Amino acid sequence: MSEENPPHEIRPLVDIWLRPRRVFRELAEAPITFIDYLLAAAQGTVSWLALCRAQSAGLHAGAAEIIVKALFVGPIAGVFGILLMTALYGQIGRRVGGSATRTQIFHVLAYGGVPLVVSLGIWIIGALLLGAPVFVEKTPADLELIPGLLLKFQSFAHLALIGWSLLIQVMGFSEVQGLAVKRAFGIWVIGQLLVLVAVIVLAVALYGPAIAPPA
Repeated sequence: MSEENPPHEIRPLVDIWLRPRRVFRELAEAPITFIDYLLAAAQGTVSWLALCRAQSAGLHAGAAEIIVKALFVGPIAGVFGILLMTALYGQIGRRVGGSATRTQIFHVLAYGGVPLVVSLGIWIIGALLLGAPVFVEKTPADLELIPGLLLKFQSFAHLALIGWSLLIQVMGFSEVQGLAVKRAFGIWVIGQLLVLVAVIVLAVALYGPAIAPPA
């Protein structure tokens, strides 16, 4: 019976929520697979939808148009972004004594974003139920009570899942780099700040100081 159902079998997409260290130990020698790239693509889609809300794209385009564009642009941005961050975190980790390989870092960024990927379903359901207001930064004053509450729930759930992904990624960096959690968190913060600065510089270079909302 034990051969049919091993007691220590790991299900990465499930166990990552509560046992991230064990999952990343299991994946330590595993190659990057289609699932890694799929998770990266989904994270890029969620990030694009969040950007659309931050820039109130719902004032200029319908929900269907925004989602379709996110499904085209988001996956490309997601995979490219994680490839870039893998290289960046590899350099930072080596400078502070880390020992992770490129593949291990990619696993951390991909599987660490599983909670964020779950929020993609929340975004799509919200868009189907409420339409363009889902992609408006400030809740419209004329929105009825129930839709307004749904928007607040969607925002809260998205932020909570971002926080969970952050925690998993920090624990993952601690595991694969062989560093204490505090140092792993420092690596995560430095990497995010460097990416943010690069994005701002690129955006200003391409669009100028005033960036129009994505539509």
